[in-house]
Amino acid sequence: MPKIKTRSGVKKRFKLTGTGKVKRSKAFGNHILTTKSSKRKRNLRKSALVHSTQMKKIKAMLNA
Repeated sequence: MPKIKTRSGVKKRFKLTGTGKVKRSKAFGNHILTTKSSKRKRNLRKSALVHSTQMKKIKAMLNA
Protein backbone atom coordinates (compact mmCIF):
# COMPACT_ATOMS: atom_id res chain seq x y z
CA MET A 1 0.00 0.00 0.00
CA PRO A 2 1.46 3.42 -0.94
CA LYS A 3 2.27 6.16 1.53
CA ILE A 4 -0.38 8.83 2.08
CA LYS A 5 0.62 12.21 0.67
CA THR A 6 0.62 15.31 2.87
CA ARG A 7 -1.87 17.99 1.78
CA SER A 8 0.28 20.78 0.35
CA GLY A 9 -2.12 23.59 1.32
CA VAL A 10 -2.19 22.42 4.93
CA LYS A 11 1.59 22.03 4.99
CA LYS A 12 1.98 25.72 4.04
CA ARG A 13 -0.59 27.02 6.54
CA PHE A 14 0.07 25.05 9.73
CA LYS A 15 3.04 24.07 11.90
CA LEU A 16 3.28 21.61 14.78
CA THR A 17 4.53 22.82 18.17
CA GLY A 18 6.86 20.80 20.35
CA THR A 19 3.96 19.59 22.50
CA GLY A 20 1.99 18.41 19.45
CA LYS A 21 -0.45 21.31 19.16
CA VAL A 22 -1.12 22.91 15.77
CA LYS A 23 -0.13 26.53 15.17
CA ARG A 24 -1.82 28.76 12.60
CA SER A 25 -1.61 32.36 11.40
CA LYS A 26 -4.51 34.76 11.74
CA ALA A 27 -6.70 35.84 8.83
CA PHE A 28 -7.57 39.37 7.58
CA GLY A 29 -4.02 40.78 7.81
CA ASN A 30 -3.03 41.07 4.14
CA HIS A 31 -4.85 43.92 2.44
CA ILE A 32 -7.24 46.84 3.08
CA LEU A 33 -5.07 47.69 6.08
CA THR A 34 -5.85 51.43 6.08
CA THR A 35 -9.18 50.89 7.83
CA LYS A 36 -7.68 48.68 10.55
CA SER A 37 -6.20 50.12 13.73
CA SER A 38 -2.50 49.69 14.59
CA LYS A 39 -3.44 47.52 17.57
CA ARG A 40 -5.56 45.23 15.39
CA LYS A 41 -2.82 44.90 12.75
CA ARG A 42 -0.21 44.18 15.43
CA ASN A 43 -2.41 41.43 16.94
CA LEU A 44 -3.00 39.90 13.50
CA ARG A 45 0.77 39.35 13.15
CA LYS A 46 0.77 36.98 16.13
CA SER A 47 0.19 33.27 15.67
CA ALA A 48 -2.68 31.33 17.23
CA LEU A 49 -3.48 27.72 18.00
CA VAL A 50 -5.98 25.62 16.08
CA HIS A 51 -9.10 24.83 18.11
CA SER A 52 -9.12 21.43 19.80
CA THR A 53 -12.13 20.29 17.73
CA GLN A 54 -10.14 20.76 14.48
CA MET A 55 -6.78 19.47 15.74
CA LYS A 56 -7.33 15.80 14.76
CA LYS A 57 -8.36 16.72 11.19
CA ILE A 58 -5.38 19.00 10.61
CA LYS A 59 -2.92 16.43 12.01
CA ALA A 60 -4.38 13.76 9.72
CA MET A 61 -3.86 16.04 6.71
CA LEU A 62 -0.28 16.68 7.85
CA ASN A 63 0.21 12.93 8.43
CA ALA A 64 1.68 13.76 11.85
